[in-house]
Amino acid sequence: MSEGFVWPVRVYYEDTDAGGVVYYANYLKFMERARTEWLRALGFEQDSLWQDLGVIFAVRSVQAEYLKPARFNDALLVSAELVEARPASFSFVQRVMREDATLCEGRVRIVCLAADSFRPQAVPEVLLKRLRDGG
Repeated sequence: MSEGFVWPVRVYYEDTDAGGVVYYANYLKFMERARTEWLRALGFEQDSLWQDLGVIFAVRSVQAEYLKPARFNDALLVSAELVEARPASFSFVQRVMREDATLCEGRVRIVCLAADSFRPQAVPEVLLKRLRDGG
């Protein structure tokens, strides 16, 4: 669907566990940051989507494969590749990489919700149009 988006992330001490490697849940935080920056690169701020269009996005499901550890101070690249856009959801394949090595790979499904009721809602047409026009 899309060519993919890549966002740099630095591993901070607070991201690591007692063994000195990135705690597994923090890879999901890195992926969240990349999706937020993907939206920003398209010209959409999440707070504006909420305030102006009345929608929020939430994770519906995630699958992750942890392949290699990241460590304190590593410079990582986190990708967000849109692979499916449905009327009320998006699916992404995401990778956390160090140089050419994939450390973690995930598939994330995001749903669009009405901000006031948390009920599923169609993705705003303005966002879909931006995606169709190539970002």
